[in-house]
Amino acid sequence: MMDSVSVNQFRSHLKTLVEQVINSHLPLKVTRRSGEDFVVISAEDWEREQETLYILQNNALMQQIVASSITHTEKTGYSPNAEELDEIIIL
Repeated sequence: MMDSVSVNQFRSHLKTLVEQVINSHLPLKVTRRSGEDFVVISAEDWEREQETLYILQNNALMQQIVASSITHTEKTGYSPNAEELDEIIIL
């Protein structure tokens, strides 16, 4: 459940509430008497949410994730050799 404040409280404590949203990575619902509420979210969190939505809506990517999860669980997926691991670790 996200925190909620009135638009008047939001206006009065704008700097503090925006800092709270950015630092906590939790959205804040701002309520209005007209009933047209809005949500404040940090730009970083917004971008993350957009990436997640893109992946969830992309059937090909979701199928790759499922297939990868299965091969990982069954330990039948690709395993890098020692040289490849060294290269990964060095980078």
